[in-house]
Amino acid sequence: MTGDHFPTLPRREALTRFGGGLGGIALASLMGKAAAAEGVPAAHLTARPKAKRIIYLFQSGGPSQLDLFDYKPRLHAEQGRELPDDVRRGQRLTGMSGNQASLPLVGSPFAFTQHGKSGQWLSELLPHTAKIADDITVVKSMFTEAINHGPGVTMMQTGAQIGGRPSIGSWLSYGLGSMNENLPAFVVLVTKGMKGQPLVSRLWGSGFLPGEHDGVRFNPDKDAVLYLNNPPGLDTSSRRRMLDRLEELHRIQLAKSGDSALETRIAQYEMGFRMQSSIPEVTHFADEPDSTYQLYGEDARTPGTYAANCLMARRLAERGVQFIQLYHQDWDHHGGLPGGIKAKCQETDQASAALVTDLKQRGLLDDTVVIWGGEFGRTNYCQGKFNAANFGRDHHPRCFSMWMAGGGFKAGHSHGLTDDYGYNVAAGGVHVHDFHATILHLLGIDHERLTFQYQGRHFRLTDVHGHIVKEILV
Repeated sequence: MTGDHFPTLPRREALTRFGGGLGGIALASLMGKAAAAEGVPAAHLTARPKAKRIIYLFQSGGPSQLDLFDYKPRLHAEQGRELPDDVRRGQRLTGMSGNQASLPLVGSPFAFTQHGKSGQWLSELLPHTAKIADDITVVKSMFTEAINHGPGVTMMQTGAQIGGRPSIGSWLSYGLGSMNENLPAFVVLVTKGMKGQPLVSRLWGSGFLPGEHDGVRFNPDKDAVLYLNNPPGLDTSSRRRMLDRLEELHRIQLAKSGDSALETRIAQYEMGFRMQSSIPEVTHFADEPDSTYQLYGEDARTPGTYAANCLMARRLAERGVQFIQLYHQDWDHHGGLPGGIKAKCQETDQASAALVTDLKQRGLLDDTVVIWGGEFGRTNYCQGKFNAANFGRDHHPRCFSMWMAGGGFKAGHSHGLTDDYGYNVAAGGVHVHDFHATILHLLGIDHERLTFQYQGRHFRLTDVHGHIVKEILV
């Protein structure tokens, strides 16, 4: 209704008068999250969570499941033979192998043996992971639609193949808030000096969520967070006075404009100030005993290595950071796979297993989820000319393997089956959306209710899909 009795108002003015402005709405959202942390029910929060935090060890490039986790003796028996048509089923291949005249099967050159009381099948390339076989769940039936790296990594990190959506860590920051006001809720660690497919900041970005939910990347140098330290000539008390005056100006502007971005900016400035003291404490390893480096490997003494980042992840988890994202590149073995994957395992196997062991020893594994995996797997056929001694494998989205530990996952468990050729899921398929739904569930979040309205639609991490994989949960 309009007219004299019901005058119309511009949208921004209406929000400012009746809702405290967009900034007020944003503040109400933050207060709602704080209330949820204090036990007041929120729509997207479910029963008591089994996990408090996630450490995601992302292996960028697509590790070969057939050479690490998914033992397929039939590939040895039929080595060099053509991939059967009734196995491929006319499915799409990448442009790198789609034009090959032949698709010869190739078995793994690495020995597989069973480990632990659970009898997990693992490659000889993973001697340290073998020691935690009874602590992990190996999912051998992951699948995705993405067949190339950009869409594949984006899908695993954001639930969509197209860039611009919020990342997992951003969704968790938005849905749960932070457990430590002096550290970000979402931290990103990238192994330094790696080649391979590029990693871009949108993978840990907040998309259309408020900017405060961006992942914060830590760098392996004296300035762990860029532009955090005071410039020469500016001491801490001067910085404090400057921020106080700046906040006063922002509040004046906020009252006039109702721009929620100002609320985000104020919060980020304050977090940055607090991080000036919290970041040096967490990033300096001087208090770690020699036994820590014996566990993680001597590489952990070198900042920016994968081992050092795994150790950093444990330190961040101890201090209440809820989502810790590690990236390790160069698993994309289109050629030279036997040597390439061996080198990758030497870089990552000990530290990955050490992280699980360390968390368990400290009593943190029960409420910490550790995830290891990439964006897709590799083909059972040789890319390029067949050479059983030195070959490559192409991208394969139809089945690949990941492992998870702690935080409500079954220990010493293997889930899902692929066919005898390791080409298709045969039982217990787990789509990326199912994986995300399960992760949110362990943190006490209903994936169908954690939404954000953007451009007229309620978006969520799992889009309109996903179910909880209860078979892999305690």
